[in-house]
Amino acid sequence: MQWDAQTLDAWTEVLEDADVVVHMTGKRVDCRPTKVNIDELISSRVEPVRLVGKAVAGLSSPPTAWVQLSSLAIFGDRGDTIIDESTTPPESGIRQQVEVCQLWEEAFRDSTEGIERTVLVRPAIGIGGDDDPASAQLKRLARWGLGGPVAGGDQWVSWIATVDLFSVLMRAITDEDYSGLVHATGPKPATHAEMMAAYRRLVGRSFGLPSPSGVVHIGAQLLGSDPQLALTGRRCIPTRLKNEGFEFTHYDIKDAVLALGDRI
Repeated sequence: MQWDAQTLDAWTEVLEDADVVVHMTGKRVDCRPTKVNIDELISSRVEPVRLVGKAVAGLSSPPTAWVQLSSLAIFGDRGDTIIDESTTPPESGIRQQVEVCQLWEEAFRDSTEGIERTVLVRPAIGIGGDDDPASAQLKRLARWGLGGPVAGGDQWVSWIATVDLFSVLMRAITDEDYSGLVHATGPKPATHAEMMAAYRRLVGRSFGLPSPSGVVHIGAQLLGSDPQLALTGRRCIPTRLKNEGFEFTHYDIKDAVLALGDRI
């Protein structure tokens, strides 16, 4: 079914007698951080969540569970602080990170009254194959000789192999006893320098030009991206997944990146 994420129409029929709602809608964050774009980042997440909530509320036999994606970007730039599900997000921060996620999660909480089981998944940066634009972009930068450390490269990168992210989502969908908040991130956060070293090795480049923060701002403008994606970092760990005995496919970012091979 197709929908415009704005109107209640025929798509709501598929929710009747459905088991689970899985909601992932949202504008890609890899865009210039203009006011217009940030407003769209917010509206493309908040409004569809509220719309699905209205649709579910109007059903005679609504789904009993709702699995919702958010993002670890809700923590903004946290330096070396170790973050897990027990960490309280800041009240304010970089708008395209913190505020977007705060309003996103607030809309989810407001829209799920009466739902028996809810799961909020905050994923890290996914490392995947040819359907993963982030990995494809990083591979291109490394191939062009631009895969050096950014602003020193000490900022933390929380990441997860997409195959593991899908496993987390499937558990949230199929396990009728699963609920609450889960951080979908790998067990070993990496620095930005370590991540780019892995992509250089993937493309066979022994060297990548380092990029001071000023160069990052210029490059992001040329690429139509947000410099804060490279300049900020979060050191997130998957405490819940580890306590549950989740078996990660990749524990190290180098292994996850090298496993991509020619798939991107």
